[in-house]
Amino acid sequence: MSPIINLIKFVGTCWKLNLAGAMEFRLSFLMTAGMMIINNIVWILFWGIYFTRFQVVNGWEMRDVIMLWAVSAGGFGLSAVLFGNTYRIASLVAGGQLDLYLSQPKPVLLHMLISRMSLSAIGDVLFAVGIYAMYGDLSGAGILKFVLAMLITMLIFMFFTLTGQSLAFFIGNAEGIGQQMFSAILAFSTYPTDIFKGWGRLVLFTVIPAGFISYLPIGLLRQTEAVFLAEALGMTTVLCLDWSSNISMGTEAIYLG
Repeated sequence: MSPIINLIKFVGTCWKLNLAGAMEFRLSFLMTAGMMIINNIVWILFWGIYFTRFQVVNGWEMRDVIMLWAVSAGGFGLSAVLFGNTYRIASLVAGGQLDLYLSQPKPVLLHMLISRMSLSAIGDVLFAVGIYAMYGDLSGAGILKFVLAMLITMLIFMFFTLTGQSLAFFIGNAEGIGQQMFSAILAFSTYPTDIFKGWGRLVLFTVIPAGFISYLPIGLLRQTEAVFLAEALGMTTVLCLDWSSNISMGTEAIYLG
């Protein structure tokens, strides 16, 4: 059997077991996911109140902000559901828990990322799908663009967060800086990009690539801007290749050292 097919089956089995474990305590699962949905709805209500006084904010309307939250919550939710250990790499390294993954004949980084699922993040995914079903473009092209937006968001969240988390391979305990970097990209990705000007806008498209997430409702969903889409895909590719290489080097150093 092809190695790729074996790998796909391995990933699918891990996801299946993670979901089965989550569903074992259904009341806890429903409460955890439900609270996350309520949390996101509260923010939508906040923006609704804001837009009752200001109909347009630098070209952004209420529907654009709703789509922004759908993309951000959905992308983050997918990353934490499918690759839940993305946000725990630093603690795994600091706690010496990598032996489990280093001793098995599976891709180390992939195995680490898929071996955990976040229950609350399932609520984010359900929230994103529900919001898009109510306010989004339900045509075939619209749905495909929304799926693409969530995939871009998922990968940017994952590999930018791994930037900070992977520092644990080199400086020891990096849980604090990893959490701070995640908090930064999460916070800035939920505000309209056009409210930031000058250096702030530059930072959002370079140092903290949250701009590639928060601009998706305009640059991809409302009207597809080819240049922005190419830049977003390019940034996503750079993050994926760069940080996958860094973490692979780190785990190899631990294994050999």
